[in-house]
This record gives sequence, structure tokens and C-alpha cells, in this order.
Amino acid sequence: MITPSFVRTMARYNSEMNRRIYAGAAQLSDEQRKADRGLFWKSLHGTLNHLMWADRQWMSRFDGWPPNTVPNSESPTLFDDFEKLRAERVAADARIEDLAGRVDQVWLNADLVWWSGAAKKEMRRPKGPLMVHFFNHQTHHRGQIHAALTACGVDPGDTDLFLVVPPEA
Repeated sequence: MITPSFVRTMARYNSEMNRRIYAGAAQLSDEQRKADRGLFWKSLHGTLNHLMWADRQWMSRFDGWPPNTVPNSESPTLFDDFEKLRAERVAADARIEDLAGRVDQVWLNADLVWWSGAAKKEMRRPKGPLMVHFFNHQTHHRGQIHAALTACGVDPGDTDLFLVVPPEA
């Protein structure tokens, strides 16, 4: 069962891992961040942008954020400037943690109805499993980023949840 505690833990993990990944990416030049590294979204920069795009898209559904104005296919170009992207990431993570602090079991059990551009149809699913998808998507692409940073000689540090986020008090 997906619980509010799980959502809060994953939001804290998300924020900390993004801090580590962005600190690692900041050690590279803009040219290195934007080089095609064979990732699904090509570059580190493109993948970081895609994550921001996806988080905005889901948070527009979960918490009323403005929806994206560019399609998913253009998500790697959301922000050209790394420092602007990084600042937006910090702000987004704070807002994700804020939502996590407000989530209760009733909210998690309720259905979300939205138009899915990926499925090309209206969807209805309980919010709890959608929150799992939200966090899994982040972890999936951050894993790609972590591997690419490692290949560039940058060590972003531990990624294991139990080493990154202490248990909730």
C-alpha cells in the first residue's frame, strides 16, 4: 500500500538525489553536459530537462501547476541555460516536498482523471500508484545521468535510499 510516509520519503530522496546529480553536472562544461552520451534523451542536459518537463506535467495534474507549453518530444530543450534549469529544479523539488507533506491516505486512494498525451486518451487511475510512477520515472532517468557522470569521471555519491534519506521521525 502506498502511504503518505512513502510519498514524503520519496520526495526527500528525490530532492537530495537531484542536489547530488546537479552538483556533479556542474563540474562539467556546458559543452560536456550537452554532448550526446547515448542516453534516451541524448545528453545530460537534455535528460535533466526531460525530468523537469515530466515533473511539471505530473504536478500540473497532482497539484495544479501550470502545464507544459511544449510537447514531450521537445522536453530536452525546456531550458538552454544550466543554472536557470538548476534553479527551477530546486524550486520544483521544494514544491514537490510541500505536496508530499499535504498528502493523506484519502488523496492517495482517490482517482486522478487526465488526458494522456502518451496514451492519446483520457485516463483514470488511483493517485497512489501514479505517485510510484512519478518517483520511479525520476529514479530511472537519474540512473542514466549517474552512469553518464561516472563515465565523465564525476562521482555523484551514494544513491541507495537507506544511505541518502534517514527514516521519518
